[in-house]
Amino acid sequence: MSDTALTTLKQWVEESRRIVFFGGAGVSTESGIPDFRSEDGLYRQTYQYPPEQMLSHSFFMSHTEEFFEYYKNQMLVLDVKPNNAHLALAKLEQEGKLTAVVTQNIDGLHQAGGSENVLELHGSIHRNYCMKCHKFYDGAYVKAQPGIPRCSCGGIIKPDVVLYEEALDQDTMNRSVQAISQADLMIIGGTSLVVYPAAGLVQYYRGRRLVLINKGSTSMDGNADLVISLPIGEALEMFL
Repeated sequence: MSDTALTTLKQWVEESRRIVFFGGAGVSTESGIPDFRSEDGLYRQTYQYPPEQMLSHSFFMSHTEEFFEYYKNQMLVLDVKPNNAHLALAKLEQEGKLTAVVTQNIDGLHQAGGSENVLELHGSIHRNYCMKCHKFYDGAYVKAQPGIPRCSCGGIIKPDVVLYEEALDQDTMNRSVQAISQADLMIIGGTSLVVYPAAGLVQYYRGRRLVLINKGSTSMDGNADLVISLPIGEALEMFL
């Protein structure tokens, strides 16, 4: 990766006033959270059922205990810290340059890093609600419960994450579309852009410059004005 690309990114960020960052699992890998589709990703591991099935609404309803065994082992990661990417984006927001982070991640690391306007397309492991009385529980409570986590009323506690077969929250989608459509610079990072409908949000961008930061190639590389093939934290650390 030439220094020219990073110099160009720095210049474009300096010239922009409404930056939106759209990110995926690759943003959190530097914090120690595995992604899904890389060589060591969750989808390459062997289980009795495919991960897509175990993380589906129907599996949650029909195999609740097995769902939670997988979810607590693989998805409910609580002992991680924000990396340079999260911290750099928070700094850009504090400087009044970045207007929103639109993320496919459920780990809450953007908020832990200091970002405030975070639009979580797929929900959060830190929000969990009783299916019966809707009482709130945090991720630590769910992690600590053996088997199926239950509310004080006896109801099952469901993570506020979007499972396969479930629709994305419409308000979050609408706010994401609004932020992206008003941006003058969009930075896409750490995502292979294959998960829909989230990846489809990119089409709402109307700005002049589109930056793509990802270790591997994506289907959008040909549409980007700047492609940076680096880990996201390494590419953004200059903004710290």
